[in-house]
Amino acid sequence: MTHAVLPRTLWFTRCPVPTATGIAADRRWLTEEFAPDGITVRSLQDAAPGADRAAHFTHALPGLFREGGNVPALWARSRGERTRLIGLTWIEERQTVLVRPGSGIRGVAALRGLRLAVPVHDIAIDFWRAMALRGFEGALAAAGLAPDDATFVDVPAAGHRGQWAAELAALRRGDVDAVYVKGALAVEAARREGAEVAVELDDLADRRFRINNGTPRPITVHQQLLDDHPGLVDRFLAVLLRAADWATGQPDEVARILGAETGAGADGVAGAYRPGTHLTLHPDLSPDRLALLAEQEAGLRAHGFLPEPVDITAWADPEPLRRATALAASRPAHRVPSPRVVRSPTP
Repeated sequence: MTHAVLPRTLWFTRCPVPTATGIAADRRWLTEEFAPDGITVRSLQDAAPGADRAAHFTHALPGLFREGGNVPALWARSRGERTRLIGLTWIEERQTVLVRPGSGIRGVAALRGLRLAVPVHDIAIDFWRAMALRGFEGALAAAGLAPDDATFVDVPAAGHRGQWAAELAALRRGDVDAVYVKGALAVEAARREGAEVAVELDDLADRRFRINNGTPRPITVHQQLLDDHPGLVDRFLAVLLRAADWATGQPDEVARILGAETGAGADGVAGAYRPGTHLTLHPDLSPDRLALLAEQEAGLRAHGFLPEPVDITAWADPEPLRRATALAASRPAHRVPSPRVVRSPTP
């Protein structure tokens, strides 16, 4: 039997949000895990100029582990990239609908008849647009409303810098009545604008109304790496499980890491991530999370974001996580090297 030669480099990428990958990178645990094999572990975002950073979206790099938004992950699979889903997390990120100060608009039912901002970005997969559409759809559905009960207004993002800058500018001008935002930088942007919160999606009882790009958030790997080196995949996941375990007892450290990952200040992090976020970083492939991802797939496909359907059950491979769980349980307590801040990309 011929054994595939070990790769010289493993790559990882993640979104600027709470992830076990980000924590493991900060603690240098991924480097520590694979150094004895002569394998360098590199962040796609920290690679030298010329690296294929587009692989964060396309996953066209066989040696890449990705923990990030489900819109690009589903899009890559839909386009035929041979990826496998090996884990899912569900981490609340404060999804809100913002309105102009003094508008008096409050609650999901008040969205009926409003002009809702939907950004348009000139990128291969416009996950920003997908997030806004799905966020508004969730809010409307919570009131028993359909998308046709409001008016979606395209807002070109060209010429604007910063997340949600185009939508918030349209809100300020009065071109739209409401804007969907999420995460730590959104909290800071809303405060700068003086915008008011009309809907807190995190407060809605049914999680289906909060299905979006990061809920649930997939961990994916290329089929080629899984075929050639399943043990490496298991070990990578085992490190993520240990990072998630460590996080449960380190809320302050997780908050620090989140500040570095998101690029937001302490107030933005505290405003976006509720107490207990550090307890929610463990991935699984439970039927519940797979069903939620299947709802997201159907919603994205209905809006034309996916060229072909994605069979979520066929995409998922639970065996690496099962093996990694056993591997992590068999290892002694992890030694903690000195932390290192590692930057991360957009979702």
